[in-house]
Amino acid sequence: MSIRLGDTAPNFQSNTSIGEIDFYDYLGDNWGVLFSHPADYTPVCTTELGRTAALKGEFEKRNVKVLAISVDSAESHKGWINDINETQNTSVEFPIIADPDRTVANLYDMIHPNASETLTVRSLFVISPDKKVKLIISYPASTGRNFNEVLRVIDSLQLTANYSVATPADWQDGEDVIVVNSIKTGDIPEKFPKGHTVVRPYLRTTPQPNK
Repeated sequence: MSIRLGDTAPNFQSNTSIGEIDFYDYLGDNWGVLFSHPADYTPVCTTELGRTAALKGEFEKRNVKVLAISVDSAESHKGWINDINETQNTSVEFPIIADPDRTVANLYDMIHPNASETLTVRSLFVISPDKKVKLIISYPASTGRNFNEVLRVIDSLQLTANYSVATPADWQDGEDVIVVNSIKTGDIPEKFPKGHTVVRPYLRTTPQPNK
């Protein structure tokens, strides 16, 4: 099956490096990041999981729970985690899903046959508390992910979920945002009392409302 933006993220039960989990139960009312890795003991993945562990506090303050997935076994994951902790000077505490039969990989369309018939590509999904898929990014096996960008997008998703705004190119948390076109210019002062700028009738900016 193919997963698209706005779809309900499929639930699943899997063995992981921390034991059996139900995906929905694990996420609870939090946001979620589910990201795949081609296999254990691979160099790029080792750096990615180390980086994710180092950003634990950043994910926590955004109410985000992280899960990784690899086609290898839970026991293999545990050994790999030791390597990650040692080489990346961190502590991996989030679960790594064991998916040797490719059940979750196929559920989330993580196998791209033209890239590899057996290994998952570097797919990453951001899932909102109502279990909707809000972001999908796929990287080739040779390119490590930019987790600063993942955090930036989560900031944008959480902001735009609560306010009638969009975020411009290269936006960073704390910068001005765009008022969506469904808001009439005359209604902006009431909705956004911090002020606004009309660059064009279709492009109106305002200071970030939750700062």
